[in-house]
Amino acid sequence: MSDEILINVGVGETRIALVDEGVLRDLVIERSVDDSAHGPCSAGTTGASLVGNLMIGRVERVLPGMQAAFVDIGLPRSGFLGVREAQCLCELMGLDNARNQGRMPRINDCVREGEKVLVQVLKDPIGDKGPRLSANVTIPGRLLVLVPHQPGVALSRRIEDEDDRARLTELVQRVCADVAEKEEGDDLARAGWIVRTAALQADEDALERDARHVLETWREVRERAKGMNGPATVFKELGPVQRVLRDHLNEETGSVLIDDADAYVKARAYCDAVMPGYAGRLKHHAARTPLFAAYGVEDEIEAALSSRVELPSGGWITVERTEALTAIDVNSGSFTAATDLEQTSRRINLEAADAIARQVRVRGVGGLVIIDFIHLAEEEHRQEVVARLEAGFEGDRTPTQILPMSEFSTVEMTRKRVREPLDRLLLEPIRRDANKTRATVAYEALRATEAAAADQPGRALTLHVCPPVAEWLEESGLMPQLRARLGVDVTLHPVDGARRHHIDIAAGA
Repeated sequence: MSDEILINVGVGETRIALVDEGVLRDLVIERSVDDSAHGPCSAGTTGASLVGNLMIGRVERVLPGMQAAFVDIGLPRSGFLGVREAQCLCELMGLDNARNQGRMPRINDCVREGEKVLVQVLKDPIGDKGPRLSANVTIPGRLLVLVPHQPGVALSRRIEDEDDRARLTELVQRVCADVAEKEEGDDLARAGWIVRTAALQADEDALERDARHVLETWREVRERAKGMNGPATVFKELGPVQRVLRDHLNEETGSVLIDDADAYVKARAYCDAVMPGYAGRLKHHAARTPLFAAYGVEDEIEAALSSRVELPSGGWITVERTEALTAIDVNSGSFTAATDLEQTSRRINLEAADAIARQVRVRGVGGLVIIDFIHLAEEEHRQEVVARLEAGFEGDRTPTQILPMSEFSTVEMTRKRVREPLDRLLLEPIRRDANKTRATVAYEALRATEAAAADQPGRALTLHVCPPVAEWLEESGLMPQLRARLGVDVTLHPVDGARRHHIDIAAGA
């Protein structure tokens, strides 16, 4: 849960910071253009997320050996559809002979090469991998998620109290059955529902409104899909601002600060329509100091790009990400204040556990993580450190599994890969500590130009950057958007011999 949500909307880029008690806990960055594609981001780029989008695709290949199929959804890389995510197609088409024969369906029971299929993006393209897809689509609302092809009611794992679970199950079954009965089509009566954590505080009327909203969305999706042959997009998930409001705005959120006037108006309209009780928590940040700078988020982003993170007592951790795993090492440094080695190690490890949880979340680390803590002899201390690490992931929406600490004081954990890691998004793939990508520097230059325009309103500006960044800005199409947004003339001037990070802005008369 976040005390504050900070939303920075710039030219071609939206950045969202979730801040808990003044500390950055999570960071989302979405770009319309990145360093590997000029124009809307596509597979293999790190721009607007495709997760949640519903697509009409064409089955390109069915691979029985992998029990999977590759589906063309209009991206450079085909999407991956595993048999578990495709099994609902057998039941929908009445072809579930496999179950009647006492076996689980195989991929060739579910799809055929060349046929049209409605799929949902589960995971964005990452590196050289295409998106991961599912035919068991879902339509999310604020309180409920409609699962058209899977009957039953499931509850968020964050709803732990058994009385709450029983109450919500009974309430949702009754409300959704009543709503579905009034809708046309027998298939809706067989639909399933997932109850989100936000439903804990909702009354029956709110649940009914949310159920009607998602059912209407599903009806529109079905109608649109009938006339499409694919590959094509049938339904787009909400944009990043509305999505974070839907998924994170709750009773524990003190305020939502948005630094763009248009985005603020749209966010207020969304809240008024979907969650009117929370609309008053939205505020427009109109101060001259940029939002992320005012709250120290810029500094925390820079720190998250470094392999070394300092700890309060003088120790540090190092974070090294490879294609196979992320390795984190804990060092005591100059800290020797405790009376014995075990207590020194315990204190440093507890500080490190806090920092590691925060860095893993902010950096968007996914996959296997190996943590080498300072050696602890006492089992009680090992368990204490692991408990502290687990506490750092409370409220994290990304599934994470942490194993007990070994006798060598190492901890293995896995975290679902849901987006590109921060360093891959912002830095060059080689010598990451030294070089930001052209796109990263270009977006920094755009933000710096906006800040300069706020300091010197009405004056023409000249933006000086190195030639590769200037070339990227010209080809990206973002400069005309910047000029229109500021209402002043901005001249782009490449500086021969300038280093990659060079940004200088001069004001005219």
